[in-house]
Amino acid sequence: QVQLVESGGGLVQAGGSLRLSCAASGRTFSRYVMGWFRQAPGKEREFVATISHSGRNTYYADSVKGRFTISRDNAKNTVYLQMNSLKPEDTAVYYCAAGGSYSSGSSAYDYWGQGTQVTVSS
Repeated sequence: QVQLVESGGGLVQAGGSLRLSCAASGRTFSRYVMGWFRQAPGKEREFVATISHSGRNTYYADSVKGRFTISRDNAKNTVYLQMNSLKPEDTAVYYCAAGGSYSSGSSAYDYWGQGTQVTVSS
């Protein structure tokens, strides 16, 4: 069992930056692929980024590529999402997730956090 707690969301102007963190409980964090997803009002949850167990491999949605960076610190049981050049369309609740497969599909992830709100004003 893994418990995930996101933090770092907030209100930011377009063009600004935010860094999300997701702290995981337990001793097995390094065994999990970690991902970030987001859900905007009235829309389905969508994939943002994923990172492999070691952190060597990352994959991004086209909509965030070049602006967002996912990273992890296995010693701190934490995964991060650095978001730069934010746009109003990035406004959503952001969720971190843990799973066994390196995938952009939400079904590959077994554990989910409660989410943190990111609002980008124009």
